[in-house]
Amino acid sequence: MSIKEYRTASEARGGLILIRGTSGVAFGDRVCISDNQGETRDGQVIRSARDEVLILVFDGTDNLNLNDIWVRFLDQPVDIALSPELLGREFNGLGEPRDGRPPVLSNIRRAVAGAPINPAARTYPREFIQTGISTIDGLNSLVRGQKLPIFSGSGLPHNRLAAQIVRQAKLKDQDSSFSVVFAAMGVSYADAKFFRDEFASSGVLRNVVMFVNLADDPPVERLILPRTALTAAEYLAYDLDRHVLVVMTDMTYYAEALREVATAKGDVPARKGYPGYLYSDLAEIYERCGRIHQRHGSITMMPVVSMPSDDITHPIPDLTGYITEGQIVLSRELNNQGIYPPVHISPSLSRLMKDGIGKDDTREDHPQVAAQLYALYARALETRNLASIIGADELSERDRRYLEFADEFDRRFVAQSDAEDRSIEATLNLAWELMSRFPRDMLTRISETALAKYHQGSV
Repeated sequence: MSIKEYRTASEARGGLILIRGTSGVAFGDRVCISDNQGETRDGQVIRSARDEVLILVFDGTDNLNLNDIWVRFLDQPVDIALSPELLGREFNGLGEPRDGRPPVLSNIRRAVAGAPINPAARTYPREFIQTGISTIDGLNSLVRGQKLPIFSGSGLPHNRLAAQIVRQAKLKDQDSSFSVVFAAMGVSYADAKFFRDEFASSGVLRNVVMFVNLADDPPVERLILPRTALTAAEYLAYDLDRHVLVVMTDMTYYAEALREVATAKGDVPARKGYPGYLYSDLAEIYERCGRIHQRHGSITMMPVVSMPSDDITHPIPDLTGYITEGQIVLSRELNNQGIYPPVHISPSLSRLMKDGIGKDDTREDHPQVAAQLYALYARALETRNLASIIGADELSERDRRYLEFADEFDRRFVAQSDAEDRSIEATLNLAWELMSRFPRDMLTRISETALAKYHQGSV
């Protein structure tokens, strides 16, 4: 730790402080800022030149008098204490307790920036994760080590869906549940209380570590919070050999905080004012999940990304889609019809689904059922659009059958209670029940063996 304190702060704006006349300060160093009232604020060096340093102040620079502050460079990175006692606790973005309990005491401290994983040490994500939600398990299956974001819009029940996934996620045929790292950025007090109460009432709180930044907390803290949360996840997964599910909400608030700081730094803006390095910054976060050779533990990630104006081409969901392995898209139309969860089947996708389903993972007919359901629902949506133009009475008998299938699919397969935990067998059996309204010759993506075994209608 440096014994030298600087009083050469020359400028403060947007959560940043510029210090002149410094030397030997490294990028990423932790900083302690104190004032005449004895209050301290934490910061981090984000730019280091020959004789000046730019500091990111996690508590913001509001009410900070530059003439009354001392700045000390601690000659160490931003880190957190790690221990099994993290579980059941709630912290802020710096790993400081928010639950009124003492700080975690441990000899293990690690930098929140993390260590890059050697690509050669990674192993391919596999093993089906059962969430108990038919639209995910049946059609957009999640596998261990995958990054599968939830794309949502303002007012849609993404928090309710995320809480249900946290409660129900488990590996098939295994009783052990996931350890959960929950990272909330820019959420309202009501949302934070909702998650806290949900986890407590369902009995999973003891297996959850929460990192929370409220809407009225400093926005700059949101830049460090996901990294702090992932450092805890890496400890639980690779040191304690646990399967870890990381749920982060909302990455849009994170990106907006990044834009705010980038503007204050004077970085050249790109699309919609976000910095050009938004892609690499998001990738730095998302790529910290996965599986490693000869390690039992794993990190699976489900970030929530709200789409401004429901625009899936907005830079944040757009870039997220390039980095992650699919997306679960929520539909405002389904939500307005009272359907929960309002998962929009057509644009939703899990690119690693094929590696976690089938005979040895879920059931031998699962890949065929998923393909056939997609085909039937796509045709049913076309028929629904046609009916809105010419009227349902003008449809052929075949088209009316598709129309009835679409309505029943939304009402029975997509819709389910947030307290309903469907097994994958129940999901597949329900799919067969819906598909059996069609004769066998119309189910062109199903093998004869599967039709003979599962089809419930007449030949």
